[in-house]
Amino acid sequence: MKTHEIEVAPGVGLRVRHSSAAAGADPAPAFVLVHGLSSNARLWDEVAGVLAGAGHEVFAVDLRSHGESDSPPDGYDTTTAANDVATVCAQLARGPAVLVGQSWGGNVVGRLAARHPAVAAAVGLVDGGWLDLTASFDTWSACEAALRPPDVDGLSAAALRRHLESAHPDWSPAAIEATAANLRELPDGTVQRRLSIDKHMRIVRSMWDEGPWSDLPAITVPVLLMPALPAHDRADSPRDKRALVARAATALSRARVREYVGGDHDLHAQQPQTVAADLLSLAAEVARSGEQGVLR
Repeated sequence: MKTHEIEVAPGVGLRVRHSSAAAGADPAPAFVLVHGLSSNARLWDEVAGVLAGAGHEVFAVDLRSHGESDSPPDGYDTTTAANDVATVCAQLARGPAVLVGQSWGGNVVGRLAARHPAVAAAVGLVDGGWLDLTASFDTWSACEAALRPPDVDGLSAAALRRHLESAHPDWSPAAIEATAANLRELPDGTVQRRLSIDKHMRIVRSMWDEGPWSDLPAITVPVLLMPALPAHDRADSPRDKRALVARAATALSRARVREYVGGDHDLHAQQPQTVAADLLSLAAEVARSGEQGVLR
């Protein structure tokens, strides 16, 4: 695993994790992977390993104040995140790549593909990309109250890991460690948020102010929507989510849907092999249509 430091604005560097394509592999579309809100690029490691083993260059980005990237005072909105990833692609790219985003990262790559079409060969949306907070909340105040994250600073890092292991018994140790890395572990054994609550909520506000519906119709490349749905219906939530996914698919010109029934929101952590296989099928679709790009 190599890393790159890409300057996306004066004094603002993003860390990019680079998994090289397997030696001797034929040139194949590269992947650029974008995490969700308050997450980090390490959660893509197991997916990236499979993609690289199949002959793809893979670049996983830590967005501002996430993972090992810089924490500037501003730039915490979907548009800035999309522009940052466009800069990463411009620094590393020889051609368009398969852009993949999870949760809010799906909204980011959707905006990226819509507003910077030259960088996109295809788009993968992993339980995100269709997120519309106005569909779930009647007012911003209700949304703000529901989505404000807890203050976990000072929590024991060991207790956090035990909680993650208990909550996700089907996740690998690597996925647990990657999720724990969403928080910074301090020398005294406690944790601290990398993304402050204020910055977190600025991103949430940007999602409230600008949903995905103006972006999706502008995307002309193949798009794979990968929603996680509960194994058993709970009230109207599965039907509501399916309706949003169907609306997104209808807005796109070249879309297909692959449901993960019983899947976690963090599908890439829970089912990396299956997620990677589906993304490889998307890359194959790109290759068949002659829209592949290569990143170094």
